[in-house]
This record gives sequence, structure tokens and C-alpha cells, in this order.
Amino acid sequence: MFARSRVSFLALVMAVVFAVGCKKRKEEAPVPLVPSAGSAGSAGSAGSAAAAAPTLTDPQIAAIVVAANQVDIDAGQLALSRSKNAEVKKFAERMVTDHGAVIKAATDLVTKLGVTPEQSDMSKDLVAGGADARAQFEKLDGDAFDRAYVDNEVAYHEAVIDALKSQLIPSASNEELKKTLVGVQPAFDAHLAHARQVQAALAGDGSAAPAHAHAP
Repeated sequence: MFARSRVSFLALVMAVVFAVGCKKRKEEAPVPLVPSAGSAGSAGSAGSAAAAAPTLTDPQIAAIVVAANQVDIDAGQLALSRSKNAEVKKFAERMVTDHGAVIKAATDLVTKLGVTPEQSDMSKDLVAGGADARAQFEKLDGDAFDRAYVDNEVAYHEAVIDALKSQLIPSASNEELKKTLVGVQPAFDAHLAHARQVQAALAGDGSAAPAHAHAP
């Protein structure tokens, strides 16, 4: 609902997973947050979507990195203020800290390279989607909020990792930028593992068990 016609499928996924995750929990319907590559309702395979996406420049990639991480920081800050679950709050705190570090690394790099981040449809849609989703999350409380937030974090990190691999890293022309993108992927992988662990615990008994996954 947020993406413009010329924005890639991956950009659409990253922009709307917050709202879809929120709606899923509100309706308690088994709607997949991220359509599989070959599902009938998806916009084709991830590979074909990435191939159809417009080529991204390094300044645009820098802006996308900042936007994607800021969206998750904002969601984490909301979870810290809204959740009563200790493990959900611990996960949210980790998201705020780790994604803040990624923004700093990206900002330091573009400053060093003399590059000015440039907004694109993807970065604009990420910001708009994140704002809309936070408004939806603010309507939830208790277990409903915790599960919607964590379900969304799983879908969001899956989408970001997919975009890193198929779009952002291949599009980066500066070797230092490409190296930075490759370097942050293991942390995102660890975030996904942590989110899945908390998700499983919430689904099992309504409370999150201690999570032991740590980013490198």
C-alpha cells in the first residue's frame, strides 16, 4: 500500500511488514508477512523482482541503509516504552543499540567518502511505512503488542537480509561501502535468530524465554 509502482518488490516488503504484522495479530489470521518467492500472490520471484528494480547509486544506498535501520530503532523504542515482557524489552534494546551502530558506521563512511545520502523511492517508502506502522502498533497492548512486534521483527529482518544480498550489496560500486554492507549482514542474521527465538517462546507459552543469540 505504501510502495509506488516503480519501487521493487523487496522495497515493498520492507515498507509494509510492520502494518501487515500488526494486522495479522489484530485479526489472528495466518497471513504470511513475507510472501514466498514462488507464491501465487507475490510479485514473482525475489530474483526477478530485484532484476526489475531500478539501479541504485551509492548515495541512494546510503540513505536506504539509514532509513531501514532508523525504522527498526523507532520500533524498538516503542517496544521499550510499551512492552512489559523482559525478554521482548531486552530484544528491543538490542535493536536500538545495534541498528544505531550501523547508522553511525554508514554515516561515518559517507562522511569519509564525501558522499551525500540521496533519497529514493525506496528510502521514502521505508520512512512512510515505518511511521504508519508505529501508529498501528500504538493501538495494541500486552501480549498482542509483544507478538505483533516480534512477528514483525522476524519478517523485517528477513526482508532486509534479502535486500542486502540481492540488491544493496550487488548495486554498491564503492568497495568500502560494499565491504560495510557485507560486514553488517552477520549482525542482521543474529538479530533474525534472536527474534525467531523470542517469537517461538511467545507462541509457546505467552512469555519469552531468555535468548542467547548475540551479534558478532
